[in-house]
Amino acid sequence: MTGHDPHLQTPAGKPRARAFGIAFEGTPGGFNAITDVPGVSVGYATLISGEGLLEVGTGPVRTGVTAILPRPLAELATPVFAGVFSQNGNGELTGSHIIEEVGAFNLPVTITNTHSCGVTRDGTLRWMQRVLPPALDSGWGLPVAAETYDGFLNDINGHHVGFEDVEAALDGAAGGAIEEGSVGGGTAMIAFGFKAGSGTASRIVEWQGIRHTVGVFVQANFGKRRNFTLRGARVGPDLVEPAMREGTPRAEKGSIIAIVATDAPFLPHQMKRLAKRVPLGIAMTGGFGYHSSGDIFLAFTTANPQAALAPSGRTANVAYIPDVDIDPFFDAVAQGVEEAILNAMVANEDMSGRDGNFVPALPKAWLKDRFG
Repeated sequence: MTGHDPHLQTPAGKPRARAFGIAFEGTPGGFNAITDVPGVSVGYATLISGEGLLEVGTGPVRTGVTAILPRPLAELATPVFAGVFSQNGNGELTGSHIIEEVGAFNLPVTITNTHSCGVTRDGTLRWMQRVLPPALDSGWGLPVAAETYDGFLNDINGHHVGFEDVEAALDGAAGGAIEEGSVGGGTAMIAFGFKAGSGTASRIVEWQGIRHTVGVFVQANFGKRRNFTLRGARVGPDLVEPAMREGTPRAEKGSIIAIVATDAPFLPHQMKRLAKRVPLGIAMTGGFGYHSSGDIFLAFTTANPQAALAPSGRTANVAYIPDVDIDPFFDAVAQGVEEAILNAMVANEDMSGRDGNFVPALPKAWLKDRFG
């Protein structure tokens, strides 16, 4: 790792997957993050406190909120064309019904733990009323909120995420390089028996001489150790150690939420097609969509804002890339999802939580030996 190359390390200096010489297909954007899509920003609120035995309502606390703004603050009332896809529906993503109906949504996206999904949804509306009240007068108040389960490490029944945390994540949303690993909604998440959580990546796709960006953000909390696959090699069986320690039995409640953003001009049905390619990137890491996993994906485009507003009484004009030219964008989604998951795992450290439950980080020494 050298300097502060955002492709190699996070703003806090955590290593990213490329820091270990792991090679990926495709061309990343300047920050290799969802924030490479112009106008998209990300914010976190991270809650970590307490040690020892679980005392519901007190802790230990290992949780948080992630906020993704699809447009700049002043433009949050302008819808984005979007599509959703559920590979395995053992989870929640609010606002999905209107996205299925009209192919668009507005307002920020939040991701948190399973028992706080309603808090982040309602907190988003409270925040919008404070920062941009006209947005709630002119549009539907149906924000997107998603969740994955963090009860192995966190006092999930203590309901520690409050409206103030939602506001902090939304107020703190920014572009540029963003943190990964055990931050925001991903604070206590686990993938393949290793510490995981929040991860991101991006790809540049050139079409007809114009460079478009496809950005991905994941909250990774899925997978069995035996299936873990790294750049085509099934490495899980060789990584029996370091092992998780279960002070209390671990419930099989793994999930992954993925948000795909692009500035490429696409129609809503095409955004759904991009969302359907997320599972291919997950499979490249060894995720197979097991019964208990909530694998739910949202894709949106910031293009065509005037058409998305759909003014009454006038024909709305929209530009879009033909379906016959969409394949390179499918590549970008799969490539970005794979790298985002691995970034969530690499930019991480061991974590202990409630009742002495312990999740190890993916060993850095092993990565150096394998790719160095």
